[in-house]
Amino acid sequence: MRASISREPSIHQLRLYLTLSEELHFGRAAARLFITQPALSQQIRELEKRLGIRVVERGSRTVTLTEAGRALLPEARAAVAAVDRLRSAADAQMRQISGRLIVGTMGAEASMPHTRAVLGLLQDRHPQMTVQLVNLGFVDHLAALAQQKADVAFLRPPVTDDIELHHLATEPRVACLSADYPLAILLRLTVAQLSGIPVVNMPDQVPRLWWDFWAVDPRPDGSPVRYGPAVTDMESLLHTVAAGEAMCFLPAAAREYFPRPGVRYIDVIDLVPSTSALAWLQRRRSEPTIRAIRQAAHEAACR
Repeated sequence: MRASISREPSIHQLRLYLTLSEELHFGRAAARLFITQPALSQQIRELEKRLGIRVVERGSRTVTLTEAGRALLPEARAAVAAVDRLRSAADAQMRQISGRLIVGTMGAEASMPHTRAVLGLLQDRHPQMTVQLVNLGFVDHLAALAQQKADVAFLRPPVTDDIELHHLATEPRVACLSADYPLAILLRLTVAQLSGIPVVNMPDQVPRLWWDFWAVDPRPDGSPVRYGPAVTDMESLLHTVAAGEAMCFLPAAAREYFPRPGVRYIDVIDLVPSTSALAWLQRRRSEPTIRAIRQAAHEAACR
């Protein structure tokens, strides 16, 4: 007796379908997925067979989603996201069992004295623990914790409510300006003097509470900030500033760690300082490896 064909689509097929729904072109979608166009077409047909409905209309040059295909998109996204969360949670548990800790660092945080002190104490106290450092960008530095791609992170607050912090250091913030601006010749500034200059923006995925703090939005007088181009990492931020398209506020340590031609760092006398912190998800605070680095951070602060 022949086995019946499964009616359940695979997560792989759903991922292919979601990519095709974004590209609406088999060739572009296949290139993005690093598979051949016939293989993608075959998988989509298999997906349709398992679902019992057509999800795409194939034209000679274009692809359109059927009404049913459009209706299934939210559920397909939810299913893929759920599996991704499951995989991240399983990976986190595996790291706990093996004594491996993934530590995210943002910007120059890995080079800061307080970061080195915490990691040094951790290795002294737990030489059997494996510590892996990963660099995080603006877009993913908080999401990496929520998605358990990093167990803890050295970063700059503010953070979302599901994240706990251990504060490590405090330092002033400075204005990062194009050297071509007239204000760039000054030794110190006020926030009000910078009100007419657009501020570098962040992609939509970045929590707004974080960038509102760093953009000083709203300003002390209540006025909103005017934004310039969005950037995804420190290099694109500094390039945007040097080109005179926007300015930003950064920790004072940026003078040492990110000197660039065409960029000037100027003290701002009325700006709330920034803090460096070790961060972890509140619900994971008692996991053995996270508890170990939390204790190391506490000991480092007491020295």
